[in-house]
Amino acid sequence: MTDRYAVFGNPIAHSKSPQIHRAFAEQTGQDIAYDAIEAPKDGFAPAVRAFVAGGARGANVTVPFKLEAFALADERRLQAESAGAANCLKFEHGRIVAENFDGAGLVNDIERNLHYPVADRTVLIVGAGGAARGAVLPLLQRRPARLAVANRTADKARELATFFARHGQVEAFGLDELGADAWDLVINATSAGLHGRGPRLPASIFHDASLAYEMVYGKGLTPFLRAARLAGAHRLCDGVGMLVEQAAEAFAWWRGVRPLTGPVIAALSVPLD
Repeated sequence: MTDRYAVFGNPIAHSKSPQIHRAFAEQTGQDIAYDAIEAPKDGFAPAVRAFVAGGARGANVTVPFKLEAFALADERRLQAESAGAANCLKFEHGRIVAENFDGAGLVNDIERNLHYPVADRTVLIVGAGGAARGAVLPLLQRRPARLAVANRTADKARELATFFARHGQVEAFGLDELGADAWDLVINATSAGLHGRGPRLPASIFHDASLAYEMVYGKGLTPFLRAARLAGAHRLCDGVGMLVEQAAEAFAWWRGVRPLTGPVIAALSVPLD
C-alpha cells in the first residue's frame, strides 16, 4: 500500500520537496506518494487533520506554518523544542509528533558535503528569526570556538542568545555592533536574498579562508554572497544542500532508511554567478 506524505505551505507551488522526496523514494525503493498542499493561511490545522484522517503518514512544513505545526503537535522532539518551530511531522498511533531538521540539514551540508568541520571554528549567524533559531543548537553541538548571532535589532539577537545559554555560550550583536573580528563561517539566515536584497555587513567579517553560506537557494549570486566575494571570502555556498539534507533527515525519520543526497543536490544546484 502506498504511504502518503506532503509538504504544507502558502504559497507552495515553488516547492522542490515533491521532486526531492520522489527521487529519494525511487533511489531507496520506497512506495510513497508525496504532494504539495497549499493550506489556507487561517486553516493550517484543519488541513493537516484532514490529511491525517485520510491515512497520511507524515508531512513537511514550510512558511508560514512552522510555528503552527509546533503548536499542533502532541509531542515535540528536541530540535523542535529548541527552535520553537517544526518543519516535519510524523503521524503515528493517532498522535502528531513534531521535529525540526533545518539545523541538522545545515550542519550536514557544511560538514559532509562542503567538508568544512564546525569544531573549533568561529561562526557568525546573521539574523535572529526562525531560521537562525533552528540552527543554533545543532551548531553548538559541533563545539565551535565561538558562536554569535547578529541582527538588525540587537535585542532580538540577545534574546536568542539567552534562550540557548543553557546549551552553550552564544554571543549577540546588533549589525552595527560588528567590529573588526573576522569569522570562519558566516551564515546568512535572513530571508533578504529571496527578494534580491542582503543585510548590510562590514567587509571585515570575512577573511581569505571564510565560508559564506546563504540559506536561500536557487537565486544564484545573492547580494550577501556577492558582498562576501568582494570582501575576499574563500568559498561561497547557497542553501540547496541544506534543503536536500533536511529532507533526507525527514525521509529517514519516516522510512527508516537514509537516502544519498549528492545526486539530488547536483540536480537542483544553480551556478553562483
